Amino acid sequence: MLFQFDKFLLDTDRRELFRGGEPVHLPPKTFRLLEVLLESRPRAIAKADLLERIWPGTFVAETNLSSLVADLRTALGDDPRKPRFLRTVHGFGYAFCGEAREEAGERPRHWFHRLIWEGREIALQEGDNLLGRDPEAVAWIDHASVSRRHARIAVAGATATIEDLGSKNGTWLRGERVASAVLATGEEIRIGSVDLLYRVFAAPDSTVTSTSVASR
Repeated sequence: MLFQFDKFLLDTDRRELFRGGEPVHLPPKTFRLLEVLLESRPRAIAKADLLERIWPGTFVAETNLSSLVADLRTALGDDPRKPRFLRTVHGFGYAFCGEAREEAGERPRHWFHRLIWEGREIALQEGDNLLGRDPEAVAWIDHASVSRRHARIAVAGATATIEDLGSKNGTWLRGERVASAVLATGEEIRIGSVDLLYRVFAAPDSTVTSTSVASR
């Protein structure tokens, strides 16, 4: 199921949240809280019910729920004094108070992968993308520390994997020299002595027909 609210898109099947096409990291319990509140909107849910649905069969202090709500508000940029999304029902529980649109079915998604080097944005294509001093490279980096065929990034949908091609000065990620590694958005890659920033974002297709309106 897909839920669209404000600039956010929640995909419950893929367990992903996006803001303006950019992924937003939510820990599993925080994701579950948002999912439950959206599914029950605009009805308020008692704290005891939320505790049972988020931590089934486990005794958890109410303060854990309060911390979870605070984390979710931070992720959504919501102000508890002037809530746009999460409303506190004092002495009872919480409710999703924003306008949301629910969409059924699988939504096609276009993924865009980018490398950023010295202010220049390099688009990566589906399949193999060569990095190096080779003029035919997708990311042509004319630097003495970079090998002619230094590394490649293989793009497959939402996933990108970097592989060193036997370069002299190595490919580095997270402070370690790597032979191959899966990339995460916002990570810094170093090839030779050149730093590159990797980013990926999604542009959901806008032609899906809504199956319900803001509230049930």
